[in-house]
Amino acid sequence: MVHMIVQPHRMRMMEQPTGFNGGRRYPMDIRSEEDEFVLTAALPGIRSEDLNIEIKEDILSLRAQAAPAEEGEQTHYLLKEIQGMDLDRKFRLPDPVKADKAEARMENGLLTLRIPKAEEARPRQIKVKTI
Repeated sequence: MVHMIVQPHRMRMMEQPTGFNGGRRYPMDIRSEEDEFVLTAALPGIRSEDLNIEIKEDILSLRAQAAPAEEGEQTHYLLKEIQGMDLDRKFRLPDPVKADKAEARMENGLLTLRIPKAEEARPRQIKVKTI
């Protein structure tokens, strides 16, 4: 499996094994817009009330545990790939943010998290004076 790592001024491909960083990984995108960072994550099986999102300084943390389906004693599988899966991801944000203004929304297993950038991190226009 090939993951693309996007860095501010360059793009490169990096091969990592499936399950890199400890087990199943939920697919996520983080994009930087002019005024905010936007994280989109596919989190099937995770309820919004079980999701813990924390921003401390420049570290964004997402944690949750999806419980496995209940099984009876007579349950016999031909194939079993779905298990209780933990989510524990951390990301370092490249610019200061306003954590108290962040907003999260979960719809049909898709999380959208919007984190506004701090004023000092936003681009500014500088006018040149003619002398």
